[in-house]
Amino acid sequence: QVQLVESGGGLVQAGGSLRLSCAASGRTFSTLGMGWFRQAPGKVREFVAAISRGGARTYYADSVKGRFTISRDNAKNTVYLQMSSLGLEDTAVYYCAAESWVRSEGYYSTGGGMDYWGKGTLVTVSS
Repeated sequence: QVQLVESGGGLVQAGGSLRLSCAASGRTFSTLGMGWFRQAPGKVREFVAAISRGGARTYYADSVKGRFTISRDNAKNTVYLQMSSLGLEDTAVYYCAAESWVRSEGYYSTGGGMDYWGKGTLVTVSS
C-alpha cells in the first residue's frame, strides 16, 4: 500500500509563492506516476499537475500553466509542486496522488483520478 503525506501548505498573499511537498512510502517511488489535485470549498476536485515516473513528462491544467511547476526527486521519494503568482482562485486543499502509470492531461482534466491519495494540505491565498 502506498502512503502519501503532503506538507507545505499555509497562508500566502496573492501574488506570492509556495512549495508543496509530498513524501511517498510503501512502494519503490520510481515506479509511481505522481500528481497533484485540488478541491476548493464548494467545488469538485480538479486536476492540477502530473509527472511521469522518471520526470520526463509533465502535464498541467490550463489554469496553472506557466505558474506552477511539478517536479520529483526519486532519491528522496518526494514530489513537489512549486506555485507562484498565486491568486485567490488557488485557495484549496491540495492532494498528492499516485498510480503506476501517468495517463494524459485530458484524462485527468475530465475527472480521472489516481489510485492512491494523501490526506491533503490546505493552501489559503489572501488578498
